[in-house]
Amino acid sequence: MSGAVVQGIDFDRWAVILCKPDAVARGLVHRVLGMISDAGIAVSSCLDMIAEPWQPHVVYRDLLADTGRRSLPDLPAYIDAAFTGRPVTVALAHGEPGLHARLRQLIGHTDPTRAAAGTIRGDLGDDSRAAADAERRLVRNLVHTSDDPASARREYGTWYGPGRRLQISDFDRCSVILCKPDAVKLGMVDAVLERIAAAGTTVASRRDIIVQRWQADVHYWDLLADADHFPDRDIPACLDDAYTGKSVTVALAYGEPGIHNRLRELIGHFDPTRAAPGTIRGDLGNDSLERALADKRLVHNLVHTSDDPDAARRDFGTWYGASRRLLLTAPGVPHQPTPADR
Repeated sequence: MSGAVVQGIDFDRWAVILCKPDAVARGLVHRVLGMISDAGIAVSSCLDMIAEPWQPHVVYRDLLADTGRRSLPDLPAYIDAAFTGRPVTVALAHGEPGLHARLRQLIGHTDPTRAAAGTIRGDLGDDSRAAADAERRLVRNLVHTSDDPASARREYGTWYGPGRRLQISDFDRCSVILCKPDAVKLGMVDAVLERIAAAGTTVASRRDIIVQRWQADVHYWDLLADADHFPDRDIPACLDDAYTGKSVTVALAYGEPGIHNRLRELIGHFDPTRAAPGTIRGDLGNDSLERALADKRLVHNLVHTSDDPDAARRDFGTWYGASRRLLLTAPGVPHQPTPADR
């Protein structure tokens, strides 16, 4: 059997990447995933979440159930202390058969002090087995990847499975964030998302994608429909030039009703030169409407957030799509008290 649990996924070619709580705490998730991508392995479907108690139990079931290992009676407690209730980031890796062995070689020895240079743990790790044993805890070694196709199937179900589906029924509380091609080019995606998270929203389900033309057309339908209001520019050509084939980052923002207006105020005026200090465009923007008009292009203003609940629903369908609901998770935020809200 190929190991497919949904159409198109063959776990000989797919693996799950788990960026552990220490990678999140040290701000190393992007570097870890970048090292995997730089090795020629495609990385997608990145999700930020809070680990539930059962999830690390399933991922580490072989350790917990191994009667032949050296005696570690406190292992369940170590795993609970390391993972339960802590932020982790998961992603999917795709490559050729043999992917799992390649990933295990890339991440390196479980003890960072014994991991070779050029491996993730060897280059980025700052812990040791000796220190962990002395402090009676697990080694902090940044990342885990699936051992083989069977474990990839199990870990996919653990982190992305039906129990973690995003059922967005209330777009009053959810907005889509689009970090535009200029934000990606300038390396400002992290700064933009951090500003939004610092404003009291929960940012999750970050995804880097290459824009297809239809996505830009659907997203900016109002500009296209009202193109006669912009006689100074060819709007379809401007959109195609600015977006088609370009890299963007999208994410979901969760908050209380009114989130859309609050985020629009936070990002500021569409012309960065008119955006107030303290707004994202005002503080981070480096373009102007005047320059855009002179160049007959769109303004480079870093970020878009959904205008209202209807726009959020449309933006979700445009950038994530119905087929990706299994690859999203609603974070455990205070306004989601029941499973129906997840």
